[in-house]
Formats: sequence, C-alpha cells, structure tokens
Amino acid sequence: MMNSADLFLWILDNLSYWVVTLFMAIESSFIPFPSEVVVPPAAWKAMDPDSNMTFILVIVFATIGADIGALVNYYLAKWLGRPIIYKFADSRIGHMCLIDRQSVEKAEEFFRKHGATSTFFGRLVPAVRQLISIPAGLSGMHVGRFLTFTTLGAGAWNTVLAMIGWAIYKYTDYKTTQDVYQQALKYSHEIGYVLLALAVVVVAFLAYKGLKKKK
Repeated sequence: MMNSADLFLWILDNLSYWVVTLFMAIESSFIPFPSEVVVPPAAWKAMDPDSNMTFILVIVFATIGADIGALVNYYLAKWLGRPIIYKFADSRIGHMCLIDRQSVEKAEEFFRKHGATSTFFGRLVPAVRQLISIPAGLSGMHVGRFLTFTTLGAGAWNTVLAMIGWAIYKYTDYKTTQDVYQQALKYSHEIGYVLLALAVVVVAFLAYKGLKKKK
C-alpha cells in the first residue's frame, strides 16, 4: 500500500493538469492534503520552455479542483445537517481526516463573524481553508454566491502558491519538484497570512469609504 511519502513523490513525478485538478479537489474537501505539494511544483514545471503546461492554466485547473472539493463539502453539509457533521467530527474517521469538533466550531465561528465573504477570506487561512465550505452548506448559503466567493478566494491562494513556484524557478537553482515542494511548504503559510491581512485592510478601507459617502 502506498504511504503518504510515496504518494507525494508520485504526484511530484507525474504533474499534469488532471493531477493538479484531482489533488486540489482532494485538498479542498475534508480529506487532509497539502496544496503545496501540487501548485508550486506544477507552476515551477510550467516555467520550463519545454514543459507541456502553462503557468496560467496551472492556476486555472488548481482553482477548478478547489471548487470541486469545496462543493463536495458544501453539499454534504447541506444534505446531512449539523448533527451528522458534528457526529463525524467526533468520530475516529473524522479525526483521521484531521477534523474534530473544535475545528468545525472554529470554521462556523469564522463564518458567523465574516458572513458570506468568509468563503473568500477563509480560503486564505490555514486550518480554516478546507472547512469553511461546511458552515456555508449548513447555513444554506446560495450556491452561486458560495461558488463565486470560493473561486475568488481559491484563485487568490493558488496564485500565491504558483508565484512561489515561479520565484523558485526564477531566483534559485533548485532542480527538482521535491525541492520546490519543500521550499513552498516553508513559506506558503506566512505569505497566506500576509495576503489575508492585505485583503482585510482593503475591505475595511472600502467599507469606510462607503460609510463616509452615506453620511
């Protein structure tokens, strides 16, 4: 049976658009999987003039995959309801998926605090990213609105990851996708928090301008 290390190596050795889409869908669902294994190495590979991949399409297919995984969580939460979702979070299988009651409660609290836009901001927050679709489904958020915010948030996060791959190709001498993955893992969370902080500042500024106009 293939362990996680072997799986990561297989992904890094077989990067393609369908691999990016499939594993970003897995990453965006309730199954724990690091997006850093997929997008930065794929973007790095796409920078090679001889590659059959392009930088922009890596982001596009990664975002399509993220949308698919988010919709899985959204509809499972919507159809199953809060009692079953929390029962799963308390179960052994849920814990194997790195989901517990506290993490679901954290995602719900984030959703309550930020409303519908949390499906955008939540995509930028580690540990919330994979679960923010659950409270959206539980609340019955309109699927079109949910998908719009999710696409924007996932697209922003995948662009960050792809830019890490681009920067590694441009400014380092790393020669393998394994090296790129290790470097992406090292810096992606910090960059994600910076991006989230910038997004919050921009939204706060726009809200302030809006309130000022009303007065």
